[in-house]
This record gives sequence, C-alpha cells and structure tokens, in this order.
Amino acid sequence: MTERFTGNFTQQDPIPEEAIAAAVEVMRHGRIHRYNLAGEEQGETALLEQEFAQLMGAKYCLAVASGGYALATALRAVGVGHGDKVLTNAFTLAPVPGAIASVGAEPVYVDVTEDLTIDLDDLKAKAGEAKVLMLSHMRGHLCDMDHLMEICTAAGVTVIEDCAHTMGASWNGTPSGRHGLIGCYSCQTYKHVNSGEGGLLITDDADVAARAIMLSGSYMLYSRHLAAPEPEVFERVKYETPNISGRMDNLRAAILRPQLRDLDAQVARWNDRYRTLEAGVRDTPGLRVVERPEAETYVGSSFQFLLLDWAPEAVQDVLSRCAARGVELKWFGGAEPVAFTSRYDSWRYAPAQSLPKSDRILAGILDMRVPLTFSLEDCALIARIIRAEVSAVWQAQGQQV
Repeated sequence: MTERFTGNFTQQDPIPEEAIAAAVEVMRHGRIHRYNLAGEEQGETALLEQEFAQLMGAKYCLAVASGGYALATALRAVGVGHGDKVLTNAFTLAPVPGAIASVGAEPVYVDVTEDLTIDLDDLKAKAGEAKVLMLSHMRGHLCDMDHLMEICTAAGVTVIEDCAHTMGASWNGTPSGRHGLIGCYSCQTYKHVNSGEGGLLITDDADVAARAIMLSGSYMLYSRHLAAPEPEVFERVKYETPNISGRMDNLRAAILRPQLRDLDAQVARWNDRYRTLEAGVRDTPGLRVVERPEAETYVGSSFQFLLLDWAPEAVQDVLSRCAARGVELKWFGGAEPVAFTSRYDSWRYAPAQSLPKSDRILAGILDMRVPLTFSLEDCALIARIIRAEVSAVWQAQGQQV
C-alpha cells in the first residue's frame, strides 16, 4: 500500500492555557489599548517589551502591530526616505521589499547562495549603492554574520535584521537580531510565537528607540514604557517624529508573554522535527540538502531542499506527486507566485533587476512548513514520501532533469 500523509500543514499548536487565561483577564477588565492602564498597573504590552529586551540582551524594545510594521518603523527611525536605496535579499518574502517601498525607498537586491543566504561577495560589490541593508534571514538561514558585519561596517552600511524566521536562533552565540543596529521580529501565526499578527523591534540605540516609539503612536506617553530610553532622549525627537500608530495592544501582548517563556522548549521541538526530515531525504538522487554551518544555532520551523537545474516540468511533477500523497510543498520557481512564493521579479513596484545567479537557485527551491502539531513519525513519513517521489521523477527523466 502506498503511504499517504493526512496531517494539516497550516494547523499550529494551541495557545497555552496560561496565555488564554491572561488574555481573558485583559478582556474582563477591558483595558486593551496599549496606554489604557489603571493605577500602578504596568500593562501587558510594556511588560512584554521589557521581557523580550531582557531575553535578547537588548536595551530597548517596542512591540508593534506586525513584523512588517516593525521593518518600516526601523527604516523610518534610521532616516530612510523617498528616493533612498536599501540593500536587501533577492530571496525573501514580500513584506521586506514592501516595507522599503512603503517609505518611498527603492530595494537593491543582493544575490542568494545555494545555502539560501545572502551572497556576501555580491553584497560587498553592491555595498556602495546604499547606506542601509535590510537583511532577511529568510526561512531561518543565517549567513556568516561576522563577515557580513565586517563588510557593512567597512562600507558604512547600517544593518537592520529581519528576524521573522529566526527568533531563538543565533550565530556564534550571538542571538539573531543583535548583530545589526536593529532587530525586527514577527509574531504572526506561522512564526515562533503566535499572536495572530504582531511584531517586536529591539535596539541599543537610544535615539532610534525613541523615534520608533514616537512613530508607533506614543501620544507623549512614552514614560509608560519599561524598555525605553530616558525622557530627555524623547525631547530631541518628539516634535519632529510623526505618529503612525501601530504599537501592540495589551490583548496580544498577554497572549505572547507566556509563549516567550516556552521559546527554548519550542525551538528544541522544531529542531527534532527538522533533523528527522533532513535525515530522511539526505542522499536522495538529484536532491540537495541545505547544510547548516556549525556556527549557526537554527530554528527548524520550516524545511527547504533544492532540485537545482531540474526542468520546470520535472519539478512540477514532484510537486503534484507529493501533493497527491498529502505533502504540501511550495516552489519559488513557478511562473506566477502562489501565496508566499513571490520573488523579486514579482514586485513590480520596484525597478527590475537582472539576477541570473539567483534565478537559477530560486528555480530549485522547494519549501515546507513544519508545524509543531506534526509528530516525529509524521516527519519521517513526509521524508519517505519526498524521497520516493523525487527519486521516481529523477529516474523517469533518465537523470537528465
């Protein structure tokens, strides 16, 4: 009998009972708005910011409405505006160039390597074209962050890290988001903590933090923040920074705080599943596993492999055959974007660029969510299905795919 997977690739873990109780408490007292506090109450949002700053070893933190809002706020806080150019990855998701476009700036795409990280040689070649790099740790893959920072420091490039897929990850022991000037994180349902939608921004720079807080709609109530600069810093920026309201509310913050306390345990669970998938597909003919560097502590909440230089029809055959057996794979090489698989050439609000090296790699990337609702046995079954169907198409093509 042919094995078939019957699980759901979009079903997440339930919200922890402690988080549900905290959310219910906020709904009972009704003080959902970020600055609606009673007496000496500190508020869920301010406490979340304080706790995340402590977790990441950062001086300042701002909780906001989404990861995309955090990215756009970071750009505004460092002075990026209309007509400026911003370096970013050719392999990323639409909110990254979207944040750049939202401030009137223009993305300059940097190639992707076969390890699915930013190409540091291409970055060095393009570093003089912009003063800011919005670095996307796409699908949780970290490049050599020490080398990247050397390149950017030498070129005078400010680094903003998009850590939507790397909360809980690190490079050589430094948490993702702590190499650059600003780290931005997502709390969307499919990320590492789940408030439906939400984001976090951290920095050690007092002026950047003050501008970000003013941008998020502080209404001059910045003294109610617990992970913010001293009041005198706000005096420098408060009248020249627009209010673009977007700070997180107390309800979502209440849901997130218990999840942060469980983050390490959740990371370990994801990585057990990732390693099961990786072992199951390794050495499949025609399939390239993305090897993880020793310096990288990753979070395996998604899984990618490469079918490099395969004909599009052969890749599509693999997708169809896996789907028929219940395994949902996404492909970054399709002629049209499907859901989150848009590419740099899909974003027509930005000037077109020619990136043949990246085109080759994007055409080979297959991507899969790894929900924690999957068991290790589920992951082993998924790997067997992928191995069987890739092998079948490889053999049918006479190894000429």
